[in-house]
Amino acid sequence: MTGRTAGPGNDHDHEHRSSADTVDAVSVAEAWLAEDPDPDTRAELQALLEAGDMAGLTDRFGASLEFGTAGLRGALGAGPNRMNRVVVIRAAAGLASYVKAHGGSGVVVGYDARHKSDVFARDTAEVMAGAGLRAFVLPRRLPTPVLAFAIRHLGVDAGVMVTASHNPPQDNGYKVYLGDGSQIVPPADAEISAEIAAVGPLAAVPRSDDWQTLDDDVVHAYLDRVTGLVDPASPRDLRIAYTPLHGVGRDVVLAAFQRAGFDPPAVVERQGDPDPEFSTVAFPNPEEPGAIDLAVAAAVEHQADIVLANDPDADRCAVAVPDPHSTTGWRMLRGDEVGALLATHLVRRYPDLSGTFAASIVSSSLLGRIAAAHGLGYVETLTGFKWISRVDGLRYGYEEALGYCVDPAGVRDKDGVSAALLMAELAATLKAEGRVLTDLLDDLAREHGLHATDQLSVRVDDLALIEDAMARLRAEPPTTLGGRAVEQAEDLLEGTDTLPPTDGLRYRLADGGRVVVRPSGTEPKLKGYLEVVVPVADSDVAAARRTAAEALAAIKDNLATALALG
Repeated sequence: MTGRTAGPGNDHDHEHRSSADTVDAVSVAEAWLAEDPDPDTRAELQALLEAGDMAGLTDRFGASLEFGTAGLRGALGAGPNRMNRVVVIRAAAGLASYVKAHGGSGVVVGYDARHKSDVFARDTAEVMAGAGLRAFVLPRRLPTPVLAFAIRHLGVDAGVMVTASHNPPQDNGYKVYLGDGSQIVPPADAEISAEIAAVGPLAAVPRSDDWQTLDDDVVHAYLDRVTGLVDPASPRDLRIAYTPLHGVGRDVVLAAFQRAGFDPPAVVERQGDPDPEFSTVAFPNPEEPGAIDLAVAAAVEHQADIVLANDPDADRCAVAVPDPHSTTGWRMLRGDEVGALLATHLVRRYPDLSGTFAASIVSSSLLGRIAAAHGLGYVETLTGFKWISRVDGLRYGYEEALGYCVDPAGVRDKDGVSAALLMAELAATLKAEGRVLTDLLDDLAREHGLHATDQLSVRVDDLALIEDAMARLRAEPPTTLGGRAVEQAEDLLEGTDTLPPTDGLRYRLADGGRVVVRPSGTEPKLKGYLEVVVPVADSDVAAARRTAAEALAAIKDNLATALALG
């Protein structure tokens, strides 16, 4: 998890690790200023120094962004507690040392359309080349799944994607993959972090222009792989409204749909072009309230059958469907619903499907039921695709936060482009039968029981509030939630028989439900993940949904009181 606490970064870190009261912010800032190659952050830092803004200096120099399994992610700006060229160059140098120490020789770099992404990508390529590695950069700003695909396609030993995914516009990030195409996990993160800490003065980091910008062959290879997932004979009659949410997904998605034989989706015009300010949304995350309102409006205008949305780096996919009971006439499917639909589509498409399905502990248990019904393995993992992608024999994996891996042999990570294409194929297939996606969800509820999920998400300004809430719950775990007995309370920091330790709490409820509480790994949020399982009597799915909604509302109310973040 990326944080804003002191961590390894560079030769100055012994000073950075001092508390905010004792750190000599001025001298540290002046030393940083002497190294900083970026005129923008130099100007920011100079202004702080001239103004004597000790609070601003302490905020930037009193701690460091930590390099972890999420790589780096944080606000842009000067100092070790921000994303900037100094931090990126040091991270690249540390990663280069790690790759070379493990016998590697090549790295590929991708980037999105956020502020400084192209600059950070170029810096990374120069450092990799300077270290004697073969360095390749994707031909332009492209989705994260293209980078994940390119690693194994090119046969390199690591990949870097410069992106902050769905974070606010002031953020950027540095996501690291190894040669298997999966994101890093321990102990690689700690080993890379140690290499970063050992990097000397910035001027001593060798850099070279001997790196290569790839041509479009890598994009065409990715598109060939993705469009090969759909059946050439399956129906294509489907009207689609689509938004890339100001990100980099549009061109690749349109090309994929064209190659697959679908009519062009109607793109939300105001969100079609990449925009690092994400000017039409409060947060560029399809899960956030209001984020897909413009896409729904486009769907109404174009009489669409389905809404598809990507997050800004297009590794996630959101789906909305017509709903006569909604005030807008549409509703967004939950990630768990999309996850179950894609799993069902795969098992129906491939009668001899083999391998293992996987989902994270915060995702619905329905996937396990589907896997068992079709003789497939099922594995529960920690949150994050870095864990899902490493499941032995993985055939399909998903996470409730709109991440789906439908083709681990091609992209061993979540991929919002391939997920969108398969959802369109499923919706078109159902349309040809006179049915819709919600009909299939009803079928699953009748077969396996209604698995209904919800979330409680609390954004905070002070991370200490999250620590306090988790400590309170550990000290006094609830005995009931929403009127349902808590039959088992698990502190996931202690690990389980199948899961390594992680900062989270899981409560197993009577009647098959569960609640998981954990801090977000990428944002200042405390999140609660709720699930209830309701039998469907007499095929009355509507009644089961009402019962589930009441149960989830009661659980959410109890959990909000227990968290008491104020």
